[in-house]
Amino acid sequence: MKLTSDNETLAEKKALILYILDKVSKPISNDALLKLVVSIDNMNYFYFQQFLLDLLENKYIINYIQDDESLYELTSEGKNALSLIKDIIPGITKFRVDNSFKETLGEFQNEISVTSDFIPHSENDYSVRCKIVENNQTLFDLQVFAGSREQAKAISDRWNDNAEELYPKILEILTKK
Repeated sequence: MKLTSDNETLAEKKALILYILDKVSKPISNDALLKLVVSIDNMNYFYFQQFLLDLLENKYIINYIQDDESLYELTSEGKNALSLIKDIIPGITKFRVDNSFKETLGEFQNEISVTSDFIPHSENDYSVRCKIVENNQTLFDLQVFAGSREQAKAISDRWNDNAEELYPKILEILTKK
C-alpha cells in the first residue's frame, strides 16, 4: 500500500482505527492500539503513525499523558465521523474485529499490566522500575537501585515473570505491624 496511492484505502485504514477505538471504549496506549490494528490488518507501523497524526489533526481522536503513558481516545467528533464512514470498512474486517477483538485485547491487557524497565545512570548505577497497571490505573509502582546491568536485568526479569507472586508478598511485608 502506497500512502498516496488510493484515497479510499487511506480512508478505510483511518476508519478501521476509529472502529477499533470505538470498540475499546476506553483510553489505550499507542503500542496497544498498534497491536490491535496489526492483529486485524497488516498495516505498516509508519502508515499507522501517519494515520494517527491525521486523526489527531482532525480532532477525531485525542492524545494525553496519564501515569507517564501516552494514551489515545476517540472523541465525539470521531464517533460522529465513524457513524458516517463505517460502511467503507469491509465486512470481513469488521467481522475479524468483532470476533477476535476481545481475545486480542485481553491478551494485551495481561501483557501490559505488569511492566518493568531499567535505566542506566552510570556503569554501576541503574534504576529499575516495576509497575502493575490495571485499566490505566497504576496499582503498584516501585523503583529500586541496582549496582550492575546484570542485577538490573535480573530484577526486571524476575518482576516480569513473577509479579503475581511478588506483589502480594511485598504488600504483606509493608502492612505487617
